[in-house]
Amino acid sequence: MSTGFVVLPDGCPTDPTWLFESPQVMTHPSGKPWLVGRWDADEMVRVQAGSVCVVVIGHCPVTTTRLTRLVERVRSPSDASALARELPGSYHLIVASPEGTSVHGTITGLRQVFHSRVDGHPVASDRPDTLALLTGAGVDEGVLATRLATGGLLPAPLGSASVWSGIRAVPDDHRLLLTGGRAREIPWWRPPEPELPLERGASAVHAALEEAVDGRTAGQGLLSADLSGGMDSTALCFLGARKTPDLLTFRWAEADSGNDDAAFAEHSAALLEHASHMVVAQRELPALFAHPADLADTEQPYLFARTLARMKHTAGLLAERGSRAHLAGHGADELFGRLPGYLHRLLRRRPRLAVRHLRGYRALNRWPLRGTLAELARADSVGDWWRGQADSLTDPAPAPRHPPLGWGLMPLRAPVWVTDAAVDAARSELRKTADNARPLAADRGQHQFLVALRATAPAYRQFAGLFGQAGIRLHQPYLDDRVVEAALAVRVHERCTPWEYKPLLAAAMRDVLPERVRTRTTKGSFDEDLRVGFSRSLDELLELFEGSELAKAGLISADAVRTQLLTPQADLGRNFAIEHLLGCETWFRAARDLARNEGRHKQT
Repeated sequence: MSTGFVVLPDGCPTDPTWLFESPQVMTHPSGKPWLVGRWDADEMVRVQAGSVCVVVIGHCPVTTTRLTRLVERVRSPSDASALARELPGSYHLIVASPEGTSVHGTITGLRQVFHSRVDGHPVASDRPDTLALLTGAGVDEGVLATRLATGGLLPAPLGSASVWSGIRAVPDDHRLLLTGGRAREIPWWRPPEPELPLERGASAVHAALEEAVDGRTAGQGLLSADLSGGMDSTALCFLGARKTPDLLTFRWAEADSGNDDAAFAEHSAALLEHASHMVVAQRELPALFAHPADLADTEQPYLFARTLARMKHTAGLLAERGSRAHLAGHGADELFGRLPGYLHRLLRRRPRLAVRHLRGYRALNRWPLRGTLAELARADSVGDWWRGQADSLTDPAPAPRHPPLGWGLMPLRAPVWVTDAAVDAARSELRKTADNARPLAADRGQHQFLVALRATAPAYRQFAGLFGQAGIRLHQPYLDDRVVEAALAVRVHERCTPWEYKPLLAAAMRDVLPERVRTRTTKGSFDEDLRVGFSRSLDELLELFEGSELAKAGLISADAVRTQLLTPQADLGRNFAIEHLLGCETWFRAARDLARNEGRHKQT
């Protein structure tokens, strides 16, 4: 059975109620189903204003009275975008009027919108596998081959494309309009120009993040929160403790004695006087890569497969302690970390400042001078970048110190186990993407931040699903639209420098974080966890890929995978590639049988 919802146009004869256990149904004025699904009562608000009906599904800390006043300004689906730009939180916004129905997701892709045609009518949903059940769709092996052949974080739009055939993902800055028997994707959001100085921008980020956390700390039972020792999670703990001082903090103990996360976490815990603290020892945690045949869900391949067993275990432990809502810092690295693509524009507008930043990055990362200058001299378009990735897909891996200054986060390279057929299919998809590619922002640095957010947010949505199975609502405030907009409005060269780690977040949390954490210059490493986990799980991985369904489909070579699994490696790059492959393998096994099994269920 599915969770989530399906949106149907008036007159559509499809009955999707069989998809959901105890489905909730809203109807068009004609009495035909309009919105069908499953949601918690406190995660859905419905307001009617004349002939316009607005539904918000998700987290949106707004009273019905305020929402009613805002909805009174909405006269048609085209007015819905103004409403989406104003409401706080993380949610789907669905607006119906005589002109049609408009469906908005979030700008990061944490909440996506998908659509297809069923019985000749356009139908939308928050999940692609739900639509696959309705349409009987199978796997889009071209998109799957591209994920396999690009080895990890694939930028939007291809990275956020549905892996289900015939199911289309709406771009995250577009809304879907269902009207007149058609589905139209209409742009509604543009990133702010990064013009605010750091201090002004920090005040806006503080206000947005404070509102995001405050709205999640009341009336949900015991609140828990990650407390890793890093700036991201610690900020959420201290913001949450202002209204919920008796929160429960949670941390995985470190395998590497050189990881100083513990010292910073213990320092912060001591200052949270009324909180209780839970630290799970390494011997009590599933190893990384444990139970590799397990499935996260059938929506899409799971990006962080190495941690799947640990995430399930964590959710279970917190549920046993009574947690009903959990704060996590996912998205903060993507929003506040170092992505140096901004050097392109800075070099052309403020060359002296750009040279200073460039020297800092070269000293920090040991970028080679010739390669760095070559990257900065490029005037390629986004389409050129995609075509270049297609052409170089099977080239040797770039040098370890290659500066990440392109339109993507890193050059795309095919792992050695991907077959020629899969590479050919991937090249075709990459070149098709190049023909319609557009920058996500005018500034290449701003573009990189949006690429990073949209590459990982769908995986963070799957985290929320894992916690939801344990009865816990997972909150990720850094991915709220208003928080993201506040951060993106700050000058890129001030929020991202080689001399300070996450300067914007540090400035925004000046009166929140312990000073020792706020000025921290180190970052914990979990390399030892990865080495130990891979070693312990090796036999299970070998067994899994010995019967690989991807190999049977001609997409990978099982012998090549086995060779790589058994070959000593100089670094951990192979392990991350195996993790991505593992997510594709487990998803592919489940996806091909989903429609058939559910079809039998429907018939009975």
